[in-house]
Amino acid sequence: MISGGHFAQFLVASVIIILAPGPSVLFTLARGVAWGRSVAVLTVLGINVGALLLSLVVALGLGPLLTHSKPLSIALQLVGGLYLVWLGFDALRHREAHAQAMTEREDRRPSRFQIIRQGFTVGILNPKTLIFFAAVFPHFVDRTNGNVTLQLVIFGCVFCAKAFVCDSTWGIVAGTARQWLTASPKRLVVLRSIGGAVMCVLGVVILVSAAIS
Repeated sequence: MISGGHFAQFLVASVIIILAPGPSVLFTLARGVAWGRSVAVLTVLGINVGALLLSLVVALGLGPLLTHSKPLSIALQLVGGLYLVWLGFDALRHREAHAQAMTEREDRRPSRFQIIRQGFTVGILNPKTLIFFAAVFPHFVDRTNGNVTLQLVIFGCVFCAKAFVCDSTWGIVAGTARQWLTASPKRLVVLRSIGGAVMCVLGVVILVSAAIS
């Protein structure tokens, strides 16, 4: 089973990643700003159902490989750290364009089924989500303490549950304060900038940890 130290590290890192305004949060905020709280929460539900399915695919595919290959585990950690740094840099570079996109809305409000389906599509077809699960989760796996596949499954379930709660909170806040958020684009730019900076820092931490392991 997962060691207490590894799981504690995962809990802290996952909270930081989830709270940082990344692509899924951006999409959720856009829906909340455009259509309100209920649309944002349903969007989050769809995103995390898709993300959970991806995490299970990653766990079943990578688990047996990581069990017998420490070099692969380290390589994936390096890829994950570099990916987070790139994602953070990209968020900073395009923060104004992302902020503008969050204020756009469709001609008509989508149905509940359409909202969940669109969220699911974002969650399961986002290559960034797949790369994140495959490259970052292995950093917290304890290869000497239990089944690696099971550890990855647990990480995926815990991550998606926490993401649903946190992203729903983002959506509810955006839906409640949408007039305040859209009144000044600079507020959305600041929000995106904070998320980008946090992801860069976390990526560097993972890179350093992988390099000395």
